[in-house]
Amino acid sequence: MTVRPKDLLGKTVIIGLTYYKPDDSFSHQVQMHGEIESADPKLGVSVRLEGIREGESYVLPPHFEAFERAPRGEYRLRETGEVIYDPDFTTTWSITMPPDG
Repeated sequence: MTVRPKDLLGKTVIIGLTYYKPDDSFSHQVQMHGEIESADPKLGVSVRLEGIREGESYVLPPHFEAFERAPRGEYRLRETGEVIYDPDFTTTWSITMPPDG
């Protein structure tokens, strides 16, 4: 089922980011979670972060196919140990870092 921007509004999401070096070798991972505040086909998806990153926002590209409905259950973030219960969506992204200056 295709996720539309309006399906995301007000929903909770767990975000997983995997960073790779310019040579495609693994660098590090980041996980965060929060509530989706806006989902715009041009501006992207804005998430009001919760937990240890409360008070921060994070904007993802407007690629709605990257959001998957999350099975109900308990999700533990590896880095922080935070536990999120029954999020609405998950999304994962791979990011290649630019070469150093």
